[in-house]
Amino acid sequence: MPKRSLPPLPEWYPRGTALLRDPTLNKGTAFSEQERDVLGLRGLLPPQVATQDEQLARVLENFHRLQTPLSKYIMLSSLLDRNEALFFRVVMDHADTMMPIIYTPTVGLACQQFGHIYRRPRGLHLTASDRGRMSQVMRNWPHREAAMIVVTDGERILGLGDLGANGMGIPIGKLSLYTACAGLHPWKCLPVMLDVGTNNEALLGDPLYLGLRQRRLTGEAYDELVEEFIAAAQEVFPGVIVQFEDFANHNAFRLLRRYRDRVSCFNDDIQGTASVAVAGILSALRVTGRSMSEQTFLCLGAGEAATGISDLLVNAMIEDGIDAAAARARCWMVDSKGLVVAGRGELAEHKRPYAHACAGQRLHRRREIAAADGHHRRGRRAGHVQRRGGARDVAHQRATRHFRAVEPDLEGRMHGAAGLPMVGRPRALCLGQSIRPGDVAGRPAFRATAGQ
Repeated sequence: MPKRSLPPLPEWYPRGTALLRDPTLNKGTAFSEQERDVLGLRGLLPPQVATQDEQLARVLENFHRLQTPLSKYIMLSSLLDRNEALFFRVVMDHADTMMPIIYTPTVGLACQQFGHIYRRPRGLHLTASDRGRMSQVMRNWPHREAAMIVVTDGERILGLGDLGANGMGIPIGKLSLYTACAGLHPWKCLPVMLDVGTNNEALLGDPLYLGLRQRRLTGEAYDELVEEFIAAAQEVFPGVIVQFEDFANHNAFRLLRRYRDRVSCFNDDIQGTASVAVAGILSALRVTGRSMSEQTFLCLGAGEAATGISDLLVNAMIEDGIDAAAARARCWMVDSKGLVVAGRGELAEHKRPYAHACAGQRLHRRREIAAADGHHRRGRRAGHVQRRGGARDVAHQRATRHFRAVEPDLEGRMHGAAGLPMVGRPRALCLGQSIRPGDVAGRPAFRATAGQ
């Protein structure tokens, strides 16, 4: 059977070592004999032509030889930097093993060590120094077909806080998942680090830190930089979707409000988390045969995720036939100070719609003060005043007592019908974590996952 000839290649198509250094086109030892002749690769590769299955086996053998998650992350990052097709084959064929390495939880450690494990540039680093020339800088990106930007300013990376430019690991990891799990072509993915500085003293003093060594921009200067970035993104990549990722609360909510009706954008921490959580609840309700408007929800946490979940739950209940005020009254939050209720001072703007009046609020408050004072005195007599621990205990107790006032039959409904999934069975539901194991009737409080 005669050999099939290769189709004609465009003039821009790289050849020789340039091809081997292009991770989007490089196949490594999988280039065929004919491809090696046509593309100028003869002699640049070992003579044995490997299949991708054989390449996969080699990667897995080396992967399992490594001992730490960070070393495995570095190995997979290096594979992505030299052979994207093989990298995504590894991730897609072994998702359960690879996803915790290329994204959470390992990506958190990788971000902390970003400047120390840096190998090769990936994505765009836009900085406060680029003001006035943002669109020019963005034109340096080689793929004009970019359709999805994941951007962070690094101020609230996972639960690790301000990691500055080290936060670039998050957009890179998230877009890798978009390709592996959703089939988005790598050329359509653009990770962006919006480097406005950092207030992390350890990073500012780290000689290997790769970001701007300055305090974070705030106020008008920050807003002008974000505005220029959004305008430049739409100019250079018309119609591109912008995903805001790991912005701090004080910026996340207002940036979403400002741009959601102007460009195609969303905040993953607010809206992405909410869509998954509410989808799980809707699925559970199909099993139980109950309606969304019958439920009462409690979120442990009152940040971006809890607010996004609550907002979407309200929309779902409105579609179920009740008005917005009644729907919001069925959504409660617990923050570090206890249940979010009306009358509590210094509530952030995003918490206020879910700060409800609570029966017996004043009585509970007096009891809490007395309990905290008693705890303080007992600790002092024992010679170890545990102020922080006492405050935390009181906050958890406050949340439980307040919610019992709203849902007096909570414990009975919570522990009825043994063996049924927890989500959807009781009308009260905590999304995020348990209130505190053992707080309610000596048994674990609500769980976050729908399968339990």
